[in-house]
Amino acid sequence: MSTTPQPVGASEQPVTATPEIVGRTDEAKAARKEQFAQLKRSKTFLAGAVLVIFWVLCAIFGSLVVPNDPLNANPLNDLLAPGGEYWFGTDRLGRDVFSRVIVGARDILIVAPAATLLGTVVGTVLGLLTGFFRGMVDDVLSRFIDAFLALPVIVIALLTLVALGPSKLTVIFTVGLLFAPVISRTVRAAVLTEREL
Repeated sequence: MSTTPQPVGASEQPVTATPEIVGRTDEAKAARKEQFAQLKRSKTFLAGAVLVIFWVLCAIFGSLVVPNDPLNANPLNDLLAPGGEYWFGTDRLGRDVFSRVIVGARDILIVAPAATLLGTVVGTVLGLLTGFFRGMVDDVLSRFIDAFLALPVIVIALLTLVALGPSKLTVIFTVGLLFAPVISRTVRAAVLTEREL
C-alpha cells in the first residue's frame, strides 16, 4: 500500500492563541485606555492640544482669515503695542505681527517635521553603519561625526544659509544634517549593545 506524502504541517493542528497571549493583549488594550483617560483628565495636555490644533488650523487656513496683510508696511504704525486692531502689535516697519505669525505658521509646520525626518533618517543610517560594521568603517565615520560635533552648530547653520541662500529647502537640509550626528551617536550606542548580544 503506497502512501502519498502529505504537505508539511498538514497533520498539525491549527495554531491558536494561547490564553497567555490573549491575556497580554487585553492588558495592553486596558493600559492604552487608561493612558488615554489620564490624558483627557490632564489640563496641561488639553491646553497643549488646543494650541497645537490652533496652529495647525492657522497653517492650513491662515491666509484666508488674517486680519491684515502681513506684508503691508506702514511706518506711521511702527512698534505699536498690542491692542484691538493689532493683537500682537506691529514691528519696526508697521506690519501686523499677528498676521505675520499666522501666515508663518505654515512654513514652520512644513520645515520642522521635514528637517526632523531628514535628521532622523540620516542619523539612523550613520548610527547603524558605525555600530554594526566595526573596524575601518566605524573608525572613519566616527572621526567625521566627532569632527562635525566639535563645530559650533549656530555658526555652521548661519554659514550654510548664507552660502546657499535662504529658502525652505536650504533650512530643511541645514537643520536636518546638523542634528543627524547627534542621532547617529545614540543609534550607534544602541546598536553596539544589541550587537554584543
